[in-house]
Amino acid sequence: MQPLQISADTAIKLAAKMKVPVEHIMHMPKHILVEKLMELAKEETAEKEDNSQ
Repeated sequence: MQPLQISADTAIKLAAKMKVPVEHIMHMPKHILVEKLMELAKEETAEKEDNSQ
């Protein structure tokens, strides 16, 4: 499997948000990474809605 084609800066930011090592991000299958990003987006949306009320 080929590493994801994302910048090192992006990988570091994602690793921090997802609380996993950068190496895991770089070798994570694309479909799993997309699922994790969707989960993070849902959480952020829910937090913003809670804060706005």
